[in-house]
Amino acid sequence: MKDIVFIEDLRINTIIGIYEWEREVKQTVALDIEMAADNSLPAASENIDDALNYKAVAKRLIAFTEESQFQLVETLAERLAEIIINEFKVPWLRLKLSKLGAVTGSRSVGVIIERGCR
Repeated sequence: MKDIVFIEDLRINTIIGIYEWEREVKQTVALDIEMAADNSLPAASENIDDALNYKAVAKRLIAFTEESQFQLVETLAERLAEIIINEFKVPWLRLKLSKLGAVTGSRSVGVIIERGCR
């Protein structure tokens, strides 16, 4: 499968970090997600029920992330990947999680993970 549905620069405020001050204030994380999906059926049917609904994916990730309080970006990235794979039946994904402004002089830091197989 070579088709990809993507979400780019999805910004969400959440509690994340290991330092005491980070446990008291929400910070912004940004998600870039590529998900394998067969787009031939929705292209033929023009029916959203046949497609990987990126709005539904985004809403689920926003709700989860806003309520989470992880210490590590690695943990949050893994949990988000599990949600996408298990709840939306995505066989492969690439997820970039950026923590904005976490290191002085940089725009962001974070992780990129790939899960599943294409």
